[in-house]
Amino acid sequence: MGFGTKLAIFGRRLKSASLRRMNQNIGAIHQETGKNRALLLCDMIWCTLRYGVGYLDYHVFGFAQNRGANRKTFMTMNHNVSLARMVNDATCYPLLNDKFQFLQRYEAFLGRRWLDLREADPQALARFCQDCGVVFAKPHAEFGGKGVERLEPGPDTDFIALHRRLMDGGQFLVEEAIRQHPEVARLCPQSVNTLRVVTLLAEGEAKFVYALLRIGSGQGHVDNISSGGMYTLVGAQGELEFPAFCDQTGLYYDCHPITGVTYRGYRLPFFQEAVDLCCRAALVEPRLGYIGWDVAITPDGPVLVEGNNLPGYDMAQNARFHPDGRGLLPTFEALLGRPIPRA
Repeated sequence: MGFGTKLAIFGRRLKSASLRRMNQNIGAIHQETGKNRALLLCDMIWCTLRYGVGYLDYHVFGFAQNRGANRKTFMTMNHNVSLARMVNDATCYPLLNDKFQFLQRYEAFLGRRWLDLREADPQALARFCQDCGVVFAKPHAEFGGKGVERLEPGPDTDFIALHRRLMDGGQFLVEEAIRQHPEVARLCPQSVNTLRVVTLLAEGEAKFVYALLRIGSGQGHVDNISSGGMYTLVGAQGELEFPAFCDQTGLYYDCHPITGVTYRGYRLPFFQEAVDLCCRAALVEPRLGYIGWDVAITPDGPVLVEGNNLPGYDMAQNARFHPDGRGLLPTFEALLGRPIPRA
C-alpha cells in the first residue's frame, strides 16, 4: 500500500473521527502511562499511517507501551474487512443477517422454538406463549440487542393487543427464552451470557480461532457490549484468566460489579462442546468462511443464538489479554494458510 493511499485512508478516518473522544482516549492513555499527550497524538497518527490502527484500537491494543515488531502482529479493521472479502460470499449474508433465514438454515443447532408473527394470528401467539412461558420479541434484522423485549404473558394478557403492538413495532420474531446453565447464570442472572466463538474455513475444514465471553451488566436482559455488557477472553479449556472489560465505563473488572463473582479461575461448562458445535455449523454454508457465532450454554449443552459475517477484531486483541504484546494476525494467517492484506 503506497504512502498516498495511506494518507487518503488517514484523511477519511480523521474526517469521521470524534475529536472529543480522541482527546478522551489520549487523556485516558496519559493517565495510564504518564506519557506526554502531544507525543501520544503523534504516535497515534503514525500508527494510523503505518499500521492502519485508529485511535480507539491504539488504546485497546496498548500501542502506547507496545512498540517495534509486535505492532505488525495485530489484526486491524482493514485486515478484518479484507479477510471477510476473501472467504465470505456477500450474497450469502442474509443467511446470517436476517434472523428468520438464520433460524431456518441452522435449526438443528438452536435448541429452542420460535414464531414468525407475520404468519401467526393472536391465537397462535397465545398458544406459543402459554407453551413457552417466557419469550423474547425482537426485530428480525437488528443487531446489538436493539428492540429486544422480554415478555412473560399471564392469564389476563390481551393477545390481540399484544400481537398488534409487536407487529406495529416491527418485532415480528418471538423466540422461546433460552434457559442458561446455572453456572453461567451465576455470573449475571439478568441476562443470557453468551460466548462469541470465531471460526475460519480453510481447505474444507472448520477451524477454531478464539472465544470471548460476554457478560451482562445486570441492568438489562442482553449482554451486548454496546448495551453496557463486558467481555473477557476464554482460554483453551474454557477457563477465564483475565479481568473483564466494559466499553461503556472504560474499566476492567476482576469480579462482576453486581453479583461479585470473580472472573479469574472461573471455568465455563460445555466449552469444548460449544467450539465443536460452531465448527459443525460453519460447514453448513461453505461460502461463509469467516463467522462469529454467538452461543448460549444451557443445562443440556450449547445452542446457537446467531451468526455474524464480520466478527469484531478488536476485543480479542485487548492488551490485557495478551501479556506477550502480540496480536492475532499471525494466528489467522497460519490457520488460513496465506497472508491477509490490508483492504
